[in-house]
Amino acid sequence: MLDTETISAADQLHDGTREEKLRKLSRQAEHCTRCDLYENATQTVFGEGMTDASLFFIGEQPGDKEDIAGAPFVGPAGNIFNKCLEEAGIDRSECYVTNAVKHFKFRLRGKRRMHQRPNAGEVQACRWWLNGELDLVRPHLIVALGATAANSIAPRKFKVMRDRGTILPFDEEYALLLTVHPSYLLRVRDDMALQRELFVRDLRTAAQFVHEAAKESRRNTGTNGAGRR
Repeated sequence: MLDTETISAADQLHDGTREEKLRKLSRQAEHCTRCDLYENATQTVFGEGMTDASLFFIGEQPGDKEDIAGAPFVGPAGNIFNKCLEEAGIDRSECYVTNAVKHFKFRLRGKRRMHQRPNAGEVQACRWWLNGELDLVRPHLIVALGATAANSIAPRKFKVMRDRGTILPFDEEYALLLTVHPSYLLRVRDDMALQRELFVRDLRTAAQFVHEAAKESRRNTGTNGAGRR
């Protein structure tokens, strides 16, 4: 479990399969008031994906489209994320995708809701849910998409542009890879093609790591991977 001042939400779930516990966790998060962001957001946007995924992606927070849809990475950044995953040979349906913060933080500009970065207190409050997701999914590799995601699991320890694209030993349970948030590819002014290529390269590094980890697990267990975790 990640270093945190609070225990994981998963510690409150005693009965059921992993899938059932994640569904319970998601239902509990629908009523979250751990910070003030719930007051203006449409709904909680919980993580989704395979409950025993080897790859666990963490973004910053839901955007306008995600807030309305109730699902992570379905807006413009999600579209480019999906395309880059495909280019890297990663099937999103085999991953788990979530955000450091589960409610959309924004300010109004006329009728438009403009993204605002969550602050450290809001990120900390939401670690209760993120820790719960990690404790239940137990991936081989966490991929932190952007600075907020990186700080949500290791505050002030890593810098995305300095440390991106490298498998970092994180703790006894997980390895970590940092890269940019896919929304960065929508904002970058220069060398857009290059930045996209670098992002896909980072994703390929992640895919290769979990592939090798799965092979090692099969060698250690003598199975087809059923005993991985």
